Amino acid sequence: MYFVVGEESGDALGAALIDTFREMGHSIEPVGMAGHRMQERGVESLFDISDISVMGISGVAAQLPKLFNRIKKTSNDVISQKPDVLVLIDSPEFSYRVAKRVREAAPSVKIVKYVAPSVWAWRPGRASKIRPYIDHVLAVLPFEPDIMRELGGPETTFVGHPLASEAPEIDRKTREVERKVPNLVVLPGSRKSETKRLLPFITETLDVLKARGNEFSIQLPAVGKLETDIREATKNWPFPTEILLGDDARKKAFKEGDLALSASGTVTLELALYKLPMISIYKLDGLAMRIRHLLTGWSASLPNLIADYPIVPERFNEYAHPQYVARMIERLILNEHEREAQLDGFEIVAERLAQDTPSVRLAAEKIIEIVQK
Repeated sequence: MYFVVGEESGDALGAALIDTFREMGHSIEPVGMAGHRMQERGVESLFDISDISVMGISGVAAQLPKLFNRIKKTSNDVISQKPDVLVLIDSPEFSYRVAKRVREAAPSVKIVKYVAPSVWAWRPGRASKIRPYIDHVLAVLPFEPDIMRELGGPETTFVGHPLASEAPEIDRKTREVERKVPNLVVLPGSRKSETKRLLPFITETLDVLKARGNEFSIQLPAVGKLETDIREATKNWPFPTEILLGDDARKKAFKEGDLALSASGTVTLELALYKLPMISIYKLDGLAMRIRHLLTGWSASLPNLIADYPIVPERFNEYAHPQYVARMIERLILNEHEREAQLDGFEIVAERLAQDTPSVRLAAEKIIEIVQK
């Protein structure tokens, strides 16, 4: 079994798959690309996955020579090993090019994409383009199989989202704001490029809140490699700020927070499953701004997409104004009805993602079925 991953989230999914196969009694030999979690399970990575861990169109363009080199090296390695199945988890601009080369040179290798491409958000033509070299897509969002079918994409199965299996039971009554100084959880992103664009905006928003007479305590769960940059960017914030490292500290913050100000992304779904009211913000990079007319999704927030109506307020690019977002934060802290409306929406999200069997188990079973077929 050959894995292609390029992100920490993909590494976590790959590690969970390896554990699940072994728990099911299947003897597998995982090879390919791996982060620290998969390496702990015996996978010797072909190269450091940070080599392909780039984000945004500008980031991809800047790394093209290295990416092409890594694409060639990876595809040649897959072709030489001829695994039973090639599992692509993330980094689509990279993994699809690998898959295409493998399909041409070794057509007997089954190719599975774990986590569907976000064709519902932009570039819907990708669905039909990947069909010739992707045998099956394992979707983590319930609406994705229908969209992939409508767009002429590969056969797609909804296996569930891993976060739904991991989220704790949260009594929504605990979300009543009782502290005199509310706890604001700030999530500026997990990449340097994201935090560089968002932290100045967040700083301005906090300054507005302070000027309007508000008091907050702030918890900021950070990726370890960004700790130094984040500490420097937040040292003059107007409210006491605690930088948190590690999954346990992050999850504790989600349980104890009163409100989150979060970069758009998968973390908004995690917050919804923790029943933590939130506001989503984002700023595209310069090149992406020029082609944003290609965006087709009505929302970038996963809770909104799953519930199929606006639960989480979103502010992007020039519409993310510090004065506006500061007032949204005040409303969600002070207004019981607006908080309750979000919590009602989060219940719908949890219900639509609920499954009796853990998602990674369903994914493993489907991969076995595809290989045996």
